[in-house]
Amino acid sequence: MSDEEHHFEAKGDAGASKTYPQQAGTIRKNGYIVIKGRPCKVVEVSTSKTGKHGHAKCHFVGIDIFTAKKLEDIVPSSHNCDVPHVNRTDYQLIDISEDGFVSLLTESGGTKDDLRLPTDENMLSQIKEGFESGKDLVLSVMSAMGEEQICALKDIGPK
Repeated sequence: MSDEEHHFEAKGDAGASKTYPQQAGTIRKNGYIVIKGRPCKVVEVSTSKTGKHGHAKCHFVGIDIFTAKKLEDIVPSSHNCDVPHVNRTDYQLIDISEDGFVSLLTESGGTKDDLRLPTDENMLSQIKEGFESGKDLVLSVMSAMGEEQICALKDIGPK
């Protein structure tokens, strides 16, 4: 063989995958699955046995974790499905801007300013009312497949 050195040029991100494979038959209710390219929380799973030479099939019903839309998929139970890496992080609310973005305090002491207020009317009014009355609010941010959204809030008392 040759003594040449091979140099590879890195392109793209660090290579961290947004999903990981999991056998369809092992995915359970309240787990997560990717249906039609969207990260979903599984609300119903049913397995059907098929004929002589067919595969058993899993029927998944999931709710999109960001849009709350109901999605369905049928996959052979022996095949792999994509499962999203879902993370929940808590941040303290610092400010709400006029254009609908929030300013959040991270664990390391920095700020995160790229998140919009949630579209859910109930949560939106709770955040605005709590902020205006001077309460210390901690917002839970759910992230999966490159998307992030505020999904819950906690009141940790007055400032």
